[in-house]
Amino acid sequence: MSFAKKMFGAMPPTKYNKDGFPAYARSAEEQYVQTLLTNTLGNTFYADQNELLQDALELHHERARQNPQFMAKALVFARNEGFMRLQPLFGLAILSSYRPDLFAKVFDQVVRIPSDLSDFLTILRGLGRGQGGRAVKRQVARFLSGVSEYWALKYNGRGRGFSLGDAIATAHPKPADLKQQALFRYLRGQETSLAMLPQVEALEQLKRARSEAERLACIERGKLPYETVTGAIKPSKAVWKALLRQMPTFALLRHLNALDRAGVFEKKANLTFAVERLTNAEALRKAKILPFRFAKAFREVERPELRDALRTAVEHTFANLPEIGENTAIFLDISGSMQGEYLQIGSVFALALYKKTQGNSLFLLFDTVVTDAKPSRHDSILTQADRIRSRGGTDTGAPVRKLFNENKRVDQIIMITDEQQNSGSSFYAELAKYRAKVNPQVKAFIVDIAPYRYAMAPPADRNTFYIYGWSDTVLSYIAQAVQGYSDMTGKIDAMELGGGEK
Repeated sequence: MSFAKKMFGAMPPTKYNKDGFPAYARSAEEQYVQTLLTNTLGNTFYADQNELLQDALELHHERARQNPQFMAKALVFARNEGFMRLQPLFGLAILSSYRPDLFAKVFDQVVRIPSDLSDFLTILRGLGRGQGGRAVKRQVARFLSGVSEYWALKYNGRGRGFSLGDAIATAHPKPADLKQQALFRYLRGQETSLAMLPQVEALEQLKRARSEAERLACIERGKLPYETVTGAIKPSKAVWKALLRQMPTFALLRHLNALDRAGVFEKKANLTFAVERLTNAEALRKAKILPFRFAKAFREVERPELRDALRTAVEHTFANLPEIGENTAIFLDISGSMQGEYLQIGSVFALALYKKTQGNSLFLLFDTVVTDAKPSRHDSILTQADRIRSRGGTDTGAPVRKLFNENKRVDQIIMITDEQQNSGSSFYAELAKYRAKVNPQVKAFIVDIAPYRYAMAPPADRNTFYIYGWSDTVLSYIAQAVQGYSDMTGKIDAMELGGGEK
């Protein structure tokens, strides 16, 4: 019996994807991790927001009933290593009704900043849970006890869902001292003396300021965060200049275009400052900016110095990742369903992978045909990613078939895709042939950056790994698996739950 027949006789496809092609059901835990790390609840090529929301709701409830311990760990992982917000908060709201004890343990590891709290309370209300009960109020009150004047300025958010004032009214936290009492009263919109709240006082004076000199003095005196200033007034060129120096790295990246349009970078000292911030490897590491954010900014800015800085920034982002092995084939899905953000993400990842192999790998683009990406080790990741365009249908078996036909032996295959086969022969059928004739030990890694639920490979295959999401940690998990470590789901399962009430 051939290897292919043996494999597929024992493991027939169990489901069908969105285009009606055979697929495999993932384990419940794996489907859950995928949802947490890829489902941002935005419209996709094959599913709209309502369908994705319903799928996520079912998975959250299912995990809360059947494996709440894993669910709690996965929420922490997705928020802190996957850099996702909305889905972990959604899951946390549902976990609170099933296991208040686990909810209390992980609350402050999922709700990290006031905007997380606002979204969490909004989700609770949307689920018909009102204020969530005593277990929720207790955790909200603990969180609010740490609210600072800076947080009050940056995240108050009146008129945009739950504000900090709304949260205080919900949980009734006890102020630690007179200053916090004044802060809570201010956030509730109640009369209070601002003498103990100098930053708040500076903000209120900024709102009333008549001249640019007064506005700049308020910003300087109160060290007002950029979000607070831009929310209170329409920034002039001088105000943007003042904000430039105190913006965090991610905020600077997001506002490059606005700063440039305002004329801030006409002054060489300002441009030099921005370039130095964007190319500071340590600052980039701390900011934990998702790689595709650089690609988005790169497409928006026109100033050559800024585009060069972004090219350097992305190289720094991936520079310290572990090696993945040089004998690797990298396949990037460029089909029509990958158009937009998926392809931006996938292109950056694929080129980073190629550079990590020191150029000793194959990098192929595929839709229904396969083409050599002709990558360069010396040209920047962003420049090369910007040239990759989507087209055509999806034949996930095509790049593996090319390896088989050319008898090219590789140790790892890495495919970046949304997995939506709609043409040709399946990835797993071609992989089985390749393993039977060329390299039985080849490891396959499928980097899935979409929230669709069914897989191209059966879960019983121990040499095929699924990795979900789009943060730079994806490459670390590939490297760990190459070295024999567990897959992403196994890593989450092995986590220790900490935190909770002291």
